[in-house]
Amino acid sequence: MKRILVRSVYDAFEYVMKHYWPAELEEFAEAKDTYAVISIQDTHTGGFGVAFTESRTCKGVLTLYFDDIIRPVEGYVLFSEDHARQVIDFIREHRSAETLLIHCYAGQSRSRAVGAFALKMLGGDNRKYFEDNRLNEHVYQTLVRVYEKDRD
Repeated sequence: MKRILVRSVYDAFEYVMKHYWPAELEEFAEAKDTYAVISIQDTHTGGFGVAFTESRTCKGVLTLYFDDIIRPVEGYVLFSEDHARQVIDFIREHRSAETLLIHCYAGQSRSRAVGAFALKMLGGDNRKYFEDNRLNEHVYQTLVRVYEKDRD
């Protein structure tokens, strides 16, 4: 992967639409890179009503349902080790995609945590994700813990 993009659901949709073209007019697509999507959806709303699908440019989609919480809260879903394994496996399986697009509702907490982890997993410098303390620390630490445990 050449780059990791962390976006809100609205900005993720806009990015994907840059890859769209009318039938048989592929040259009109604004963007031509291949990408994979990690779509993080809220459980308390049943998702955002946006579903990403594979296409010529979209090489894979992982949709996860968990909420932006850092400890168990009745009625909400906390990011789990199972979620972490799905993220890790998805990143491994889609390394050939040029872009990893990660989104949650606002693109500020859960998706930033997954983006920071993905960059670390791929050998990059993820310090920028920690500059404003907005990422979901529980999501990030769970990913790191599962990745390190599974490597042993």
